[in-house]
Amino acid sequence: MRSSLHLLFLITLIPCSSSIEDNKIASSCCGMPGIPGIPGTHGNAGLPGRDGRDGKDGSTGTSGTKGDHGEPGISGARGFPGMEGLPGIQGEKGVQGECAVSPRSAFSAKLSESRTSPIPGQPVPFGKVLINEQGHYNPETGRFRCVVPGLYYFSIHGTVFRGSLHLQLMKNGHTQASFFQSGDATKPVGLCGGAALRLEQGDEVWVQLGDYPGLYASEGD
Repeated sequence: MRSSLHLLFLITLIPCSSSIEDNKIASSCCGMPGIPGIPGTHGNAGLPGRDGRDGKDGSTGTSGTKGDHGEPGISGARGFPGMEGLPGIQGEKGVQGECAVSPRSAFSAKLSESRTSPIPGQPVPFGKVLINEQGHYNPETGRFRCVVPGLYYFSIHGTVFRGSLHLQLMKNGHTQASFFQSGDATKPVGLCGGAALRLEQGDEVWVQLGDYPGLYASEGD
């Protein structure tokens, strides 16, 4: 019984195997499609390729023509005034310039006719002013007051009759020069003198009688 089963299986297998040709399986013998396989992983990045060769330098191009000037732009708005700066340092005093006309001081006066002689030791008041444009001489006191500093020359002329005359040129109360002339009983004689004095502003100069007060004055002298 067992031998007959093996023979039957072999006979049945032969017809089926006779249909296989060139490793092909008959459609009647194919099974169900298999399950899709798992996707493969990405491969590693390849090595970078080599740089290509540099190209040849091109020739220099010609310069183009100069373009036209553009139109001026619109002026901007004026800015706000800046803050006032601090005062600068005062400069040094300049050299004094020359005046067109140098300031001067001059006067001339004579003794008024009087019956009484001037008081010795006191300024002689030459009351008749001939010239005193600047007003630096005071005919009431007989004193000249310096306003313009400088070098001054004072000239004195006196008439002596009968008695002798001694005149003193004073500056700030100190004698600067003395002049003496003896008198003549028969006719008048003259006394002349003068001196240059350096005066500063505020100095005063006058003439006064000394030890001999024989000063004579008349309408003509």
